[in-house]
Formats: sequence, structure tokens, C-alpha cells
Amino acid sequence: MKYRRFGKTNLVLSVFSLGTMRCLASEAEFQQTITAAITKGINHIETARGYGKSEEYLGKTLQNLPREELYITTKIPPTPAPQLMEQAITESLQRLQLDYIDCLAIHGINTQQHLEWITASEGCVKPIHQAIAQGKIRHLGFSTHGSVELITSTIKTNLFEFVNLHYYYFGQRNQEIIELAKNQDLGIFIISPADKGGRLYQPPPTLVNLCQPFTPLELNYRFLLSNPAITTLSVGPANPGELDTPLKVANQDYPLTSAEQKVLENLETHLYQQLGTDYCSQCYQCLPCPESINIPEILRLRNLAVAYDLTDYGKYRYAMLENAGHWFPGQKGNRCTNCGDCLPRCPQQLDIPKLLLDTHNRLNGPSRRRLWE
Repeated sequence: MKYRRFGKTNLVLSVFSLGTMRCLASEAEFQQTITAAITKGINHIETARGYGKSEEYLGKTLQNLPREELYITTKIPPTPAPQLMEQAITESLQRLQLDYIDCLAIHGINTQQHLEWITASEGCVKPIHQAIAQGKIRHLGFSTHGSVELITSTIKTNLFEFVNLHYYYFGQRNQEIIELAKNQDLGIFIISPADKGGRLYQPPPTLVNLCQPFTPLELNYRFLLSNPAITTLSVGPANPGELDTPLKVANQDYPLTSAEQKVLENLETHLYQQLGTDYCSQCYQCLPCPESINIPEILRLRNLAVAYDLTDYGKYRYAMLENAGHWFPGQKGNRCTNCGDCLPRCPQQLDIPKLLLDTHNRLNGPSRRRLWE
């Protein structure tokens, strides 16, 4: 296991962090998973107020573990009133059975209103600062599913020491945020690289063949670990056995090899060849959409489904549109009215209404909500 400095927090974290959203089948299995992760060198454990019994289970598990050798992060959503945040901090500490939390992340600064709740003179950061002064919290960060513009504004408040961010080989929209966070000396924690990064633990044969001699999951992890700006990657096993595959690369944080670079170049070439004139470059100039359709994300999912047969992943993500609120905003492609507003703004002159309907026909299925809901 390699370890890296977590930005201005100066904590030294394992390059893989244990996320506890999925290991909730039983308290016994939770404890076994935590113990296995620590044995394998993981020293950073992440939970959240909203992850079912995760805080409670972790609190009990920590009683038999070397607390001084571990770093604990929990996440609490932004609140419109400071007293709600104060109550939430107290409750999390009680469930975790801790005197202090190493890192508190405001969970889901996804809208402008969330940011305003934080930056208001009597906002929800005030009780957090009080808790920091009392030694109950040591470092403050945030997680986000928001736009590049919103994340940039949040970082520039200078309130935070780290950011939990979505960024993967198959989703590089936040590349400029990586650079900004690095320049601000923020710790960078990549969220769900295996799952949100493409469900790469269940890759389709097309992608498997394109990634040879590497696995798609291994290649994505190496793409991230090769970036020295990134501190740690989340791994979210449901049981101890699911730690084995990701941690095979836990000591491989060196620059990409020529062989890895060649595979990534071939993936890009294949993408362009398969999409042809329907390729969406993710420039986001098509927005805003009068119908609030999440055009770039829908066309990203189409890119991946057509080029790499990541159709199951596309269905998984597409089903969350209209069902996950600000965590995955926007309407589905069939809401398009052919108004044409987006067409003159597209530098590639894509037939966006046609592609939206095509994506809907490819990917639409039963509705989904977030895992713990």
C-alpha cells in the first residue's frame, strides 16, 4: 500500500480509502470488512450520516481497533439552519463513539442554494468552526456532484481543506477541478471509481478486449494513481473478498507505462471511429436546455454505450435521471420537444434531438434511486 499527503490537512492517507456504503448486510460482515481493509494497509475509513447504520456499525467496530492509527471521515449534508448542523455533528459523534472526527465533509454541495447555506453569515459552517475550535472536528472538506462552475466557486471560498470528487478515465469533466484543487493544496479524494466510473467490476467483453493485457478496472485505477495530485481512491466492498481485486494495484502509483499509454490511446481511437460524426465532445455549450434535459451527460452515456458496449452502465446511470434530485439532475432524453435551441450552439453540429431519442431508446428502463434510499 502506498500513502500520500492529503493536501493542507497534512494527513498521510493510504491511496485506497474504505467507503462503507455497501458493507451493511450485517454488523458482523461490516466488522470483518473493516478489519480486512486495515490488515491490507488502508488507514482511512469513510462513512456518512445518510449511509444507513454505517456510523453506528463503525463506532462499535472502532472500539477494538487502534484509533490513533486510523483516519475517520464522515459526511453530513448542508443544512439551511446552523442548529441542524450542530445537532447532526453531535449525533454523528455519538454514533461513531468518538471524541473527534478527523475529517468532516459537507455531503453534496450540489446546487447554488447549498453553497449559499454554507457561506451565509449565520450559515451551517458556523457550528462546524465551533466544533473545530472545541477539538471535535480536525479538518473540513466537501463532496459534490455539482457543475464545474459550482465546484470552482466552492473551492474559492477557501473554507475547505479537501474535496471528494467524481473523476475517472471515462468521466474527465472535472479535470480542471483537479488542477484547481492541486493549486489550492486541497486533498483530493476520488469517489466510486469502480462503480460510477463505469461499473468496471463487470466490464463488457468489448471493453475487456480493448484493454488487454490489462483489465478495465486496473487501467482506470492506474490512470488515477498515476496522477500525483490525487491523494486517495474510494473502494466500497460489500464484503472482505471484494477488497482483493482493487488492492492489487495499491503499490502502483508511478507514471503510466508505455504499454498503459498505448491502450488508452487505442481506446480514444476506437471511440472516435465508432462514434464518427455522432461523437459528443462534452463541451457543454448545448446548455441550458429549456426542458432541463441533461444533454451532455446523456450523450456521454451514449458515447460509452456505442463505443465500448457500456450499455448496462448507461442504463444504470440513465435510470437515475428524474429520480435522484440534485444528486443526478436533469430530465431524460424523451423530454426533448425539438425546439432547436441547442443546435446552433453545438460546435460539432450534432443532431442533438435525434441523439437524445436514440439514447433514450437504448438506455431507458426501470427507475432507480440512490443505493441507501
